[in-house]
Formats: sequence, structure tokens, C-alpha cells
Amino acid sequence: MYMVYWTVVENGEASARGQEFASSDMTGAMRLMENLRARQRAGEGICFVAMSSENPDSVGHPGVADPDPDYNWKKRRR
Repeated sequence: MYMVYWTVVENGEASARGQEFASSDMTGAMRLMENLRARQRAGEGICFVAMSSENPDSVGHPGVADPDPDYNWKKRRR
């Protein structure tokens, strides 16, 4: 899935916003981002436009963690 995040600044107050898109709708996410950036260029209080994705079919947990205690992989040197 895709998430588009942005911040709206009104009257000195910043509020974070976000919108979710299906894994098959990257075009929609990119279209929203371009629309937000166009509004930003036009002078609206929009900043920090960013997109993030996550594969819902991933076999492992996202991020970095210590390996399990029984993990015993070794790289052999020749």
C-alpha cells in the first residue's frame, strides 16, 4: 500500500495529514502528490509532501532488528 503525507500550515498552526492508497494505485498517490506540490507552488501553506510504501505481502517484519538467538549464518572466507 502507499501513504501520502503532508503538512498544512494555517494561521501559524501546523497539522499533519495523510491519505492511503491501494498497492495497485501508485498513479493515484503520485497524482495527489503533484496536486499538493502545485498548491504549494501557488502559495498555499502546504509543506513536507512525502510518500511511503509498505508491501503487505512481505515475509518479514519491516525495519532492522537483532537476529534470533538460533540464527547461525556464517560467511566463509576463501
